[in-house]
Amino acid sequence: MQAALAKQEVYNLIDTLPASLLQEAANFIAFIKIREERRLFKGLEALSVSSTEFWNNEIDDEVWNDA
Repeated sequence: MQAALAKQEVYNLIDTLPASLLQEAANFIAFIKIREERRLFKGLEALSVSSTEFWNNEIDDEVWNDA
């Protein structure tokens, strides 16, 4: 329910902005969205690195190279 209230507050604020500031508001919202996507990507990237390190060992390398 908190998200719905926050969305409504954003809509209300945007509705009161003069037309000359709407593009700036849209740019700021896009910036926030991109920042969050980058944060999520960095988290996934860190997980993938740690999971691939499991396979980085001499035994698996030897078996893989002999296949």
